[in-house]
Amino acid sequence: MTDAHKTAAETALRTTGGAPPDDVDKAPIPLLEPREGIPPVVATEEALAEVVAAFAAGTGPVAVDAERASGYRYGQRAYLVQMRREGAGTALIDPVGCPDLSALGEVLSDTEWILHAATQDLPCLREIGMVPSRIFDTELAGRLAGFPRVGLGAMVESVLGYALEKGHSAVDWSTRPLPEPWLRYAALDVELLVDLRDALEEELDRQGKLEWAREEFDAIAAAPPAPPRKDPWRRTSGMHKVRRRRQMAAVRELWTARDKVAQRRDVSPGKVLSDSAIIEASLALPANVAALTALAGFGHRMGRRQLEQWQAAVDRAKALPEAELPQPGQPLQGPPPPRAWADKDPAAAARLSAARTAVTELAESLNMPQENLITPDTVRRVCWEPPGDRSEAAVSEALAGHGARPWQIAQVTPLLSAALTDPPAKP
Repeated sequence: MTDAHKTAAETALRTTGGAPPDDVDKAPIPLLEPREGIPPVVATEEALAEVVAAFAAGTGPVAVDAERASGYRYGQRAYLVQMRREGAGTALIDPVGCPDLSALGEVLSDTEWILHAATQDLPCLREIGMVPSRIFDTELAGRLAGFPRVGLGAMVESVLGYALEKGHSAVDWSTRPLPEPWLRYAALDVELLVDLRDALEEELDRQGKLEWAREEFDAIAAAPPAPPRKDPWRRTSGMHKVRRRRQMAAVRELWTARDKVAQRRDVSPGKVLSDSAIIEASLALPANVAALTALAGFGHRMGRRQLEQWQAAVDRAKALPEAELPQPGQPLQGPPPPRAWADKDPAAAARLSAARTAVTELAESLNMPQENLITPDTVRRVCWEPPGDRSEAAVSEALAGHGARPWQIAQVTPLLSAALTDPPAKP
């Protein structure tokens, strides 16, 4: 960390544990240009080989970020990868021109990767051959350290005293060539990640939470890819309005047809047909194209061929036999919604209430979000089906079975063991 950055970081970090220093209200310094200027975009195998060599020869951790085209393109692939390492500088890599970055991933396999909100970027990085073995997640570090705002811009400002321009975060990164202001923004996103990581490590160590953070980072790095979501059509916005099974079948048919078109055209599904239009057509179950055209979302700008394909999807749903219609709701995995506990199992509801209170109080005393101390789903599962003897050893084993990390188990086991004891019967 540079001396200037370290001074700003120490000033900001003191505010997390006590009264703000006199200069805490000073305006942040705008960060307008990368230290070495905007690097050229790497889009050829020859240029990539130079980057691989440079980063292999660099020292210390590597800052990594990725830009996607969410809302514009189908899927969540990376359209730009930004990296920075001491001795190598900053690199901006185009995964369209260089779709295989496994050589870069391999030379950095034993290096700590610094990412902000790692779970968002790791899937698209994995697709292009970049899989870290060790990470430091600055967003998660901020949560564990008790920062109220943990976006990258907010963290850089509160910890390092610099202001990042965030105006290009939602642009279409599949655009080619990428405009210079976008490239400047992308380079600046990794400009201070190493400095931020160093400052947060010091703060976590000061709070006695550094080993907790390392366990969290290791769990993220070791996590396998998420399995495909079952029945993704059920997540269509406005699905709560759809009550009848025939209408649900229409949502499924329209969603599936839209997804195939979006994938073929490589555009965001919402640009093919909006969720609200799918819901409108499913509720109305129009008899023909003319009736479909009258619905919101199927206006005059939509071509006849498009209208016919959506009507065909509705017709398929209308023709399905009863036995093939989807069931309302998905099969329940785990305990029922907490609001139903009081009727289904009053003792479990009492356990959950006691556990929630205890966990919330502990999280507040540790100055971190409750969901980072232990996930609400884990608490619900243990309270709904508690271990037989309710001992701390049995509770620890149950928590581990639900994926809790050792530090979480050590913190919450005594509380949950007490909360799981059946409440005394009323006289």
